[in-house]
Amino acid sequence: MNAVLKTAPTIEPITLAEAKLHLNLDSGSFDDNLTITQSLAYGSKAIANNYTTHIGAGVSVIGKLAEVLLHCGTNGATGTNDTRIEESDDNVTFTAWTGGSFTQVTTANDNADYKKQYTGTKAYIRTTSKVLLAACEFGTSILSNEAETADDDLLTALIQAAREHVEDITRRALLTQTWYYYLDAFPADKDFIKLPFGNLATVTSIKYKDTDGTETTMTVTTDYLVETNGEGIGRIVLPYGESWPSDTLYPSNPITIEFVCGWTAAASIPKKIIAAIKPILADLYENREGAVLSNFTYQENRAVKALLASSVLPWEF
Repeated sequence: MNAVLKTAPTIEPITLAEAKLHLNLDSGSFDDNLTITQSLAYGSKAIANNYTTHIGAGVSVIGKLAEVLLHCGTNGATGTNDTRIEESDDNVTFTAWTGGSFTQVTTANDNADYKKQYTGTKAYIRTTSKVLLAACEFGTSILSNEAETADDDLLTALIQAAREHVEDITRRALLTQTWYYYLDAFPADKDFIKLPFGNLATVTSIKYKDTDGTETTMTVTTDYLVETNGEGIGRIVLPYGESWPSDTLYPSNPITIEFVCGWTAAASIPKKIIAAIKPILADLYENREGAVLSNFTYQENRAVKALLASSVLPWEF
C-alpha cells in the first residue's frame, strides 16, 4: 500500500492533563497542586440584561484540570443570576462554552456555592453573568490543578507516539487527517477501490496522469461514487454502467486519491481504544531508556492487545 500523510491530526485522543492524571504526575502535595484564582470579585451586582456588564477576568487553564466556582449571597427580591463560562485561545476574544451555563440562581436557591468542571480545550476561561429584576450578591473563582510542567514536551510527544502506535496496530486513522493514496493502475476486475484507515469522511479528489504526464481530475457522482461505510473500510465505486479510464498511464504513481478520514473528536473514539492508548503512553514514559532491564525483557501489554483486537481493520488492499 502506497499512502502518504498530507495533513496530520490537530488534536490527540487524550489531553496533556489527562495524561498527567493517568500517570499520577504532580508537583508535590495535593494542596501545592491546587490554585484558586478570582475571576469576578464578590459583591452586589446591579441589574444588567446582558453578558457584557459583569465580566470576570480570564484565567489560564491550559494543561490543567479546572473547576469554576460560583459563590452566591443573597438575591434581591425576585432577582435572578444567570452565570456562564466563556473560553478563549488568546485571552482577548471569548465565546460561550457549550455546556458551561450554571443553574439559574433565584431567591429560592441563593446563599449557596455552585461548581462546574471545565472540560473544553481552550487556553483561557472566565465567567460572565446576567442579572435581572433585582441586584444579586455573587462572585466567581477558578480552581485549577496544576501538575508539574518539566516533562510537558516529552509527554506531548509520547501522546502522539502512543496514538500512532495504536494506529499501526489497528490500521486505523484515529482522528481527522488527510492522506494521498497512490495506485499504479485502476482495478481490472472490480468496480470499486478500497481506501485504507477506516472512518472515511470525504474523498477530496481522484486524479490520474497519462503517459505524457497530463493530469485528469475525475468527477464525483459522474465518474465515481463514495461509500464512507462508517467505521469500516471506505470505498470508491463506479456508477452503474460506467468503467474505469482506459488511458495508458504514467509509469510512476499515476493515480492519486486524496481523502480525509478519522473520527472528528477525541470523545467519539471508542473508549476501549482510549483505554489502550493510556498504558502504551505509561510504558513509553516509564521505560524510555531501553527495552531490557538486567535479565528481564519488557513484554507486550496483553491488555492492550485485547482492547484493540476488535478494532483492527483487515489488511485487504
